[in-house]
Amino acid sequence: MKLPYKVATLLYCFNERDEVLLLERAQEPNRGFWSPCGGKVHIDEGESPYACACREANEELGLQIVPTDLHLTGVVSEHAYGGQVHWLMFLFEVKPRLKECPPKHREGTFRFFPREQVPSLHIPPTDREIIWPCIWKHRGGFFAAHWHCHPDGRNDWMLEESRPTKRA
Repeated sequence: MKLPYKVATLLYCFNERDEVLLLERAQEPNRGFWSPCGGKVHIDEGESPYACACREANEELGLQIVPTDLHLTGVVSEHAYGGQVHWLMFLFEVKPRLKECPPKHREGTFRFFPREQVPSLHIPPTDREIIWPCIWKHRGGFFAAHWHCHPDGRNDWMLEESRPTKRA
């Protein structure tokens, strides 16, 4: 199926207590859901995923970081998401620990959560069932996953690469 590709970054930020920072989204996609912050790569300007992650950290968190402050934890591709677009998402852990919760932003409201609370939050089902378990297992490592979104709402997924860490 020929569809346009969109490229995005997600930022997994933690505080000194190892709680994860999530955004209760005020905008689509996933309005009303808790998710990591991030945004679309400006591919028409030649922006790299690392440059996008640094830009988004500044815009949404007020955090000045450079590419070496990031660890690429995962790459997720989605075929025909919503029948509208293919997605390629770069999932970065931000290495510097946040000392305080960022203020409310036009994208939504931020809050820190302990790991064990994340599954009970209002998050997309694929995040709960697949993405978060992969994030926890691969912090400091790497994974690549692919989703094939079918018109009937069924999703098939495959873990294409997995280099977990022992800290999971």
